[in-house]
Amino acid sequence: MVGDAGRDERKRWGIHGLALGIAVDGPSSSREWQRALHWVTWAEQRGLHSVWMPETHFTEAGNASPLLCLAAFAAHTRRLRLATTSLLLPIHHPLRVAENVATLDHLSRGRVILGLGRGFREPLFSTFGIDPSSKRARFDESLDLILKAWSGESVSLSGTGFATAPDAGERNGARPLQTPHPPLAVAAFGRKGLEQAARRNLPYLASPMETLDLIAENLEFYTANLMTDSQARGRVVPVMRTLFVANDDTSRARVLAHLTEENRRRRGKLPGPIARALAAPLDERVVVGSVSEVTDRLAHYRERLDMNLLIVRPEIASTSQSEREDSLTRLVEEVLPALG
Repeated sequence: MVGDAGRDERKRWGIHGLALGIAVDGPSSSREWQRALHWVTWAEQRGLHSVWMPETHFTEAGNASPLLCLAAFAAHTRRLRLATTSLLLPIHHPLRVAENVATLDHLSRGRVILGLGRGFREPLFSTFGIDPSSKRARFDESLDLILKAWSGESVSLSGTGFATAPDAGERNGARPLQTPHPPLAVAAFGRKGLEQAARRNLPYLASPMETLDLIAENLEFYTANLMTDSQARGRVVPVMRTLFVANDDTSRARVLAHLTEENRRRRGKLPGPIARALAAPLDERVVVGSVSEVTDRLAHYRERLDMNLLIVRPEIASTSQSEREDSLTRLVEEVLPALG
Protein backbone atom coordinates (compact mmCIF):
# COMPACT_ATOMS: atom_id res chain seq x y z
CA MET A 1 0.00 0.00 0.00
CA VAL A 2 1.41 3.37 -1.01
CA GLY A 3 1.61 5.83 1.88
CA ASP A 4 0.03 9.29 1.67
CA ALA A 5 3.48 10.89 1.47
CA GLY A 6 4.36 8.69 -1.50
CA ARG A 7 1.11 9.48 -3.29
CA ASP A 8 1.57 13.20 -2.68
CA GLU A 9 5.13 13.15 -3.98
CA ARG A 10 4.22 11.29 -7.15
CA LYS A 11 1.33 13.69 -7.67
CA ARG A 12 3.67 16.67 -7.32
CA TRP A 13 5.91 15.14 -9.96
CA GLY A 14 2.93 14.39 -12.21
CA ILE A 15 3.69 10.66 -12.21
CA HIS A 16 0.93 8.14 -12.87
CA GLY A 17 2.09 4.59 -13.53
CA LEU A 18 5.33 4.61 -15.53
CA ALA A 19 6.14 8.12 -16.80
CA LEU A 20 8.52 8.76 -19.70
CA GLY A 21 10.96 11.62 -20.11
CA ILE A 22 13.77 12.36 -22.55
CA ALA A 23 17.27 13.65 -21.88
CA VAL A 24 18.84 16.05 -24.39
CA ASP A 25 22.38 17.39 -24.40
CA GLY A 26 23.31 21.02 -24.34
CA PRO A 27 23.13 22.69 -27.76
CA SER A 28 26.56 24.10 -28.62
CA SER A 29 25.52 25.44 -32.03
CA SER A 30 22.37 26.80 -33.67
CA ARG A 31 21.98 23.54 -35.59
CA GLU A 32 22.14 21.47 -32.40
CA TRP A 33 19.72 23.86 -30.75
CA GLN A 34 17.18 23.25 -33.48
CA ARG A 35 17.62 19.50 -33.01
CA ALA A 36 17.08 19.80 -29.27
CA LEU A 37 13.99 21.93 -29.87
CA HIS A 38 12.72 19.29 -32.30
CA TRP A 39 12.91 16.64 -29.56
CA VAL A 40 11.10 18.89 -27.11
CA THR A 41 8.31 19.51 -29.63
CA TRP A 42 8.15 15.78 -30.39
CA ALA A 43 7.87 14.97 -26.68
CA GLU A 44 5.18 17.60 -26.12
CA GLN A 45 3.07 16.32 -29.02
CA ARG A 46 3.21 12.73 -27.77
CA GLY A 47 2.36 13.56 -24.18
CA LEU A 48 5.68 12.65 -22.59
CA HIS A 49 6.27 13.60 -18.99
CA SER A 50 9.45 15.70 -19.10
CA VAL A 51 12.62 16.88 -20.83
CA TRP A 52 15.91 16.77 -18.89
CA MET A 53 19.11 18.73 -19.43
CA PRO A 54 22.48 18.45 -17.66
CA GLU A 55 24.81 21.21 -16.57
CA THR A 56 28.27 20.62 -18.01
CA HIS A 57 31.25 22.92 -18.51
CA PHE A 58 34.37 22.82 -20.68
CA THR A 59 33.38 19.69 -22.59
CA GLU A 60 32.23 19.00 -26.12
CA ALA A 61 28.48 19.62 -26.44
CA GLY A 62 28.51 21.07 -22.95
CA ASN A 63 25.56 22.90 -21.47
CA ALA A 64 26.63 25.71 -19.17
CA SER A 65 23.11 27.19 -18.84
CA PRO A 66 20.40 24.51 -18.59
CA LEU A 67 17.92 26.92 -16.97
CA LEU A 68 18.31 29.29 -19.92
CA CYS A 69 17.64 26.44 -22.36
CA LEU A 70 14.62 25.27 -20.36
CA ALA A 71 13.22 28.81 -20.41
CA ALA A 72 13.30 28.70 -24.20
CA PHE A 73 11.62 25.27 -24.16
CA ALA A 74 8.91 26.70 -21.90
CA ALA A 75 7.91 29.09 -24.68
CA HIS A 76 7.37 26.17 -27.10
CA THR A 77 5.45 23.85 -24.76
CA ARG A 78 2.40 23.84 -22.50
CA ARG A 79 2.43 20.52 -20.62
CA LEU A 80 5.96 19.05 -20.76
CA ARG A 81 7.82 19.33 -17.47
CA LEU A 82 11.21 21.06 -17.62
CA ALA A 83 13.99 19.42 -15.64
CA THR A 84 17.69 19.53 -14.90
CA THR A 85 19.62 16.33 -14.34
CA SER A 86 22.36 17.96 -12.31
CA LEU A 87 22.26 21.67 -11.57
CA LEU A 88 25.67 22.08 -9.91
CA LEU A 89 24.96 23.94 -6.67
CA PRO A 90 28.55 24.24 -5.35
CA ILE A 91 29.66 26.54 -8.18
CA HIS A 92 26.66 28.91 -8.13
CA HIS A 93 25.49 31.67 -5.84
CA PRO A 94 22.44 30.22 -4.07
CA LEU A 95 20.31 33.35 -4.24
CA ARG A 96 20.90 33.63 -7.97
CA VAL A 97 19.80 30.01 -8.36
CA ALA A 98 16.72 30.65 -6.23
CA GLU A 99 15.75 33.69 -8.30
CA ASN A 100 16.36 32.04 -11.68
CA VAL A 101 14.46 28.89 -10.78
CA ALA A 102 11.56 30.91 -9.34
CA THR A 103 11.41 32.94 -12.55
CA LEU A 104 11.44 29.80 -14.70
CA ASP A 105 8.74 28.20 -12.58
CA HIS A 106 6.45 31.19 -13.12
CA LEU A 107 7.27 31.41 -16.83
CA SER A 108 6.40 27.74 -17.29
CA ARG A 109 3.32 27.86 -15.03
CA GLY A 110 4.80 25.46 -12.50
CA ARG A 111 6.50 22.85 -14.67
CA VAL A 112 10.03 22.89 -13.21
CA ILE A 113 11.79 19.84 -11.71
CA LEU A 114 15.32 20.24 -10.38
CA GLY A 115 17.86 17.45 -10.36
CA LEU A 116 20.76 18.70 -8.23
CA GLY A 117 24.42 17.71 -8.34
CA ARG A 118 27.84 18.52 -6.98
CA GLY A 119 30.12 17.96 -9.98
CA PHE A 120 33.24 15.84 -10.06
CA ARG A 121 35.65 17.10 -12.73
CA GLU A 122 38.74 18.91 -11.46
CA PRO A 123 38.73 21.67 -14.15
CA LEU A 124 35.22 22.64 -13.03
CA PHE A 125 36.31 23.47 -9.49
CA SER A 126 39.70 24.99 -10.33
CA THR A 127 38.13 27.33 -12.90
CA PHE A 128 35.51 28.58 -10.45
CA GLY A 129 38.02 28.78 -7.59
CA ILE A 130 36.41 26.16 -5.38
CA ASP A 131 38.13 23.57 -3.21
CA PRO A 132 36.79 20.19 -4.44
CA SER A 133 36.81 18.86 -0.87
CA SER A 134 34.21 21.49 0.06
CA LYS A 135 31.67 20.55 -2.61
CA ARG A 136 29.35 18.53 -0.36
CA ALA A 137 29.34 21.16 2.37
CA ARG A 138 28.67 23.86 -0.22
CA PHE A 139 25.87 21.75 -1.71
CA ASP A 140 24.13 21.48 1.67
CA GLU A 141 24.67 25.12 2.57
CA SER A 142 23.49 26.31 -0.84
CA LEU A 143 20.35 24.17 -0.76
CA ASP A 144 19.48 25.39 2.74
CA LEU A 145 19.74 29.00 1.56
CA ILE A 146 17.72 28.30 -1.59
CA LEU A 147 14.92 26.60 0.35
CA LYS A 148 14.82 29.49 2.82
CA ALA A 149 14.64 32.00 -0.04
CA TRP A 150 11.79 30.06 -1.66
CA SER A 151 9.88 30.09 1.62
CA GLY A 152 9.65 33.89 1.39
CA GLU A 153 11.87 34.49 4.41
CA SER A 154 14.67 37.02 4.41
CA VAL A 155 18.02 35.35 3.85
CA SER A 156 21.34 36.38 5.34
CA LEU A 157 24.62 35.18 3.82
CA SER A 158 26.66 36.24 6.85
CA GLY A 159 28.74 33.37 8.14
CA THR A 160 28.21 31.24 5.04
CA GLY A 161 30.66 30.28 2.33
CA PHE A 162 28.72 32.49 -0.08
CA ALA A 163 29.18 35.79 1.77
CA THR A 164 31.13 38.29 -0.34
CA ALA A 165 31.40 41.12 2.22
CA PRO A 166 31.90 41.35 6.01
CA ASP A 167 28.25 42.39 6.38
CA ALA A 168 26.29 40.45 3.80
CA GLY A 169 22.99 41.73 5.18
CA GLU A 170 19.57 40.17 4.55
CA ARG A 171 17.88 39.66 1.20
CA ASN A 172 14.27 38.97 0.40
CA GLY A 173 13.46 35.52 -0.96
CA ALA A 174 12.10 34.78 -4.44
CA ARG A 175 9.10 32.45 -4.33
CA PRO A 176 8.42 29.95 -7.15
CA LEU A 177 4.91 29.17 -8.38
CA GLN A 178 4.91 25.61 -7.06
CA THR A 179 4.50 25.29 -3.30
CA PRO A 180 6.50 24.88 -1.27
CA HIS A 181 8.94 24.65 -4.20
CA PRO A 182 9.53 22.65 -7.42
CA PRO A 183 10.18 18.91 -7.02
CA LEU A 184 13.82 18.15 -6.24
CA ALA A 185 16.06 15.14 -6.82
CA VAL A 186 19.75 14.43 -6.21
CA ALA A 187 22.08 12.97 -8.83
CA ALA A 188 24.43 10.78 -6.82
CA PHE A 189 27.02 8.08 -7.51
CA GLY A 190 28.77 7.48 -4.21
CA ARG A 191 27.56 6.75 -0.70
CA LYS A 192 28.07 10.31 0.55
CA GLY A 193 25.82 11.71 -2.18
CA LEU A 194 23.19 9.06 -1.44
CA GLU A 195 23.31 9.95 2.25
CA GLN A 196 22.71 13.61 1.36
CA ALA A 197 19.70 12.67 -0.74
CA ALA A 198 18.25 10.39 1.95
CA ARG A 199 18.82 12.87 4.76
CA ARG A 200 16.71 15.42 2.88
CA ASN A 201 14.17 12.82 1.69
CA LEU A 202 14.89 13.73 -1.94
CA PRO A 203 14.69 11.10 -4.71
CA TYR A 204 17.97 9.64 -5.92
CA LEU A 205 18.36 10.19 -9.67
CA ALA A 206 20.15 7.18 -11.15
CA SER A 207 22.71 7.90 -13.85
CA PRO A 208 22.76 6.22 -17.30
CA MET A 209 26.28 5.02 -16.47
CA GLU A 210 25.14 2.90 -13.52
CA THR A 211 24.33 -0.76 -13.97
CA LEU A 212 21.02 -2.22 -12.86
CA ASP A 213 22.79 -4.03 -10.01
CA LEU A 214 24.47 -0.82 -8.86
CA ILE A 215 21.20 1.12 -8.95
CA ALA A 216 19.53 -1.60 -6.89
CA GLU A 217 22.42 -1.55 -4.42
CA ASN A 218 22.31 2.24 -4.18
CA LEU A 219 18.54 2.26 -3.70
CA GLU A 220 18.87 -0.26 -0.87
CA PHE A 221 21.50 1.92 0.82
CA TYR A 222 19.44 5.06 0.19
CA THR A 223 16.27 3.49 1.60
CA ALA A 224 18.11 2.32 4.71
CA ASN A 225 19.20 5.91 5.34
CA LEU A 226 15.74 7.48 5.03
CA MET A 227 14.44 8.90 8.26
CA THR A 228 11.17 6.93 8.37
CA ASP A 229 9.64 3.86 6.72
CA SER A 230 6.79 5.98 5.33
CA GLN A 231 9.30 7.94 3.23
CA ALA A 232 10.33 4.74 1.47
CA ARG A 233 6.79 3.80 0.40
CA GLY A 234 5.55 5.12 -2.92
CA ARG A 235 8.65 7.21 -3.52
CA VAL A 236 9.60 8.68 -6.87
CA VAL A 237 12.22 6.43 -8.53
CA PRO A 238 13.70 8.07 -11.64
CA VAL A 239 16.14 6.09 -13.79
CA MET A 240 18.07 7.39 -16.80
CA ARG A 241 18.91 4.90 -19.56
CA THR A 242 20.39 4.89 -23.02
CA LEU A 243 17.64 3.03 -24.86
CA PHE A 244 16.97 1.96 -28.44
CA VAL A 245 14.07 -0.13 -29.70
CA ALA A 246 15.41 -1.75 -32.87
CA ASN A 247 13.28 -2.93 -35.79
CA ASP A 248 15.80 -5.59 -36.92
CA ASP A 249 18.96 -7.40 -35.84
CA THR A 250 21.19 -5.28 -38.08
CA SER A 251 20.26 -1.97 -36.45
CA ARG A 252 20.43 -3.59 -33.02
CA ALA A 253 24.00 -4.81 -33.65
CA ARG A 254 25.06 -1.44 -35.10
CA VAL A 255 23.77 0.50 -32.10
CA LEU A 256 25.45 -1.84 -29.62
CA ALA A 257 28.74 -1.60 -31.52
CA HIS A 258 28.61 2.19 -31.42
CA LEU A 259 27.77 2.29 -27.72
CA THR A 260 30.66 -0.10 -27.01
CA GLU A 261 33.06 2.26 -28.78
CA GLU A 262 31.55 5.28 -27.02
CA ASN A 263 32.10 3.56 -23.70
CA ARG A 264 35.74 2.81 -24.59
CA ARG A 265 36.41 6.49 -25.32
CA ARG A 266 35.04 7.50 -21.91
CA ARG A 267 37.78 5.68 -20.05
CA GLY A 268 40.31 7.88 -18.28
CA LYS A 269 40.81 9.50 -14.91
CA LEU A 270 37.38 9.25 -13.31
CA PRO A 271 36.06 8.98 -9.74
CA GLY A 272 36.00 5.42 -8.44
CA PRO A 273 32.23 4.80 -8.58
CA ILE A 274 32.01 6.08 -12.17
CA ALA A 275 35.05 4.09 -13.29
CA ARG A 276 33.60 0.90 -11.79
CA ALA A 277 30.25 1.51 -13.50
CA LEU A 278 31.89 1.98 -16.89
CA ALA A 279 33.95 -1.18 -16.44
CA ALA A 280 30.80 -3.32 -16.22
CA PRO A 281 29.39 -5.09 -19.31
CA LEU A 282 27.55 -2.67 -21.55
CA ASP A 283 24.25 -4.55 -21.59
CA GLU A 284 23.99 -4.07 -17.83
CA ARG A 285 23.43 -0.31 -18.26
CA VAL A 286 21.92 0.18 -21.72
CA VAL A 287 18.61 -1.18 -23.02
CA VAL A 288 18.85 -2.11 -26.70
CA GLY A 289 16.76 -4.70 -28.50
CA SER A 290 13.48 -5.56 -30.18
CA VAL A 291 10.10 -4.47 -28.82
CA SER A 292 9.75 -7.71 -26.86
CA GLU A 293 13.33 -7.57 -25.54
CA VAL A 294 13.03 -3.97 -24.39
CA THR A 295 9.63 -4.68 -22.82
CA ASP A 296 11.07 -7.60 -20.86
CA ARG A 297 14.09 -5.57 -19.72
CA LEU A 298 11.99 -2.64 -18.54
CA ALA A 299 9.56 -4.96 -16.77
CA HIS A 300 12.56 -6.31 -14.86
CA TYR A 301 13.62 -2.75 -13.97
CA ARG A 302 10.14 -2.01 -12.65
CA GLU A 303 9.97 -5.20 -10.64
CA ARG A 304 13.41 -4.81 -9.11
CA LEU A 305 13.59 -1.04 -8.60
CA ASP A 306 9.94 0.05 -8.49
CA MET A 307 10.98 2.46 -11.25
CA ASN A 308 8.21 4.93 -12.08
CA LEU A 309 10.03 7.54 -14.19
CA LEU A 310 12.13 6.38 -17.15
CA ILE A 311 14.32 9.10 -18.69
CA VAL A 312 15.59 8.07 -22.12
CA ARG A 313 18.56 9.39 -24.02
CA PRO A 314 17.37 9.39 -27.68
CA GLU A 315 20.53 10.71 -29.38
CA ILE A 316 22.74 7.80 -30.48
CA ALA A 317 25.34 8.90 -33.01
CA SER A 318 25.25 5.77 -35.18
CA THR A 319 21.55 6.24 -35.94
CA SER A 320 19.65 8.57 -38.26
CA GLN A 321 17.03 10.99 -37.01
CA SER A 322 14.27 8.84 -38.47
CA GLU A 323 15.64 5.74 -36.69
CA ARG A 324 15.71 7.62 -33.39
CA GLU A 325 12.15 8.79 -33.79
CA ASP A 326 11.01 5.31 -34.85
CA SER A 327 12.69 3.85 -31.76
CA LEU A 328 10.91 6.27 -29.42
CA THR A 329 7.62 5.77 -31.25
CA ARG A 330 7.87 2.01 -30.70
CA LEU A 331 8.70 2.70 -27.04
CA VAL A 332 5.64 4.96 -26.60
CA GLU A 333 3.15 2.98 -28.69
CA GLU A 334 4.21 -0.64 -28.11
CA VAL A 335 6.52 -1.04 -25.11
CA LEU A 336 4.92 1.24 -22.50
CA PRO A 337 1.34 0.00 -23.06
CA ALA A 338 2.59 -3.56 -22.55
CA LEU A 339 4.07 -2.56 -19.19
CA GLY A 340 0.71 -1.29 -17.92
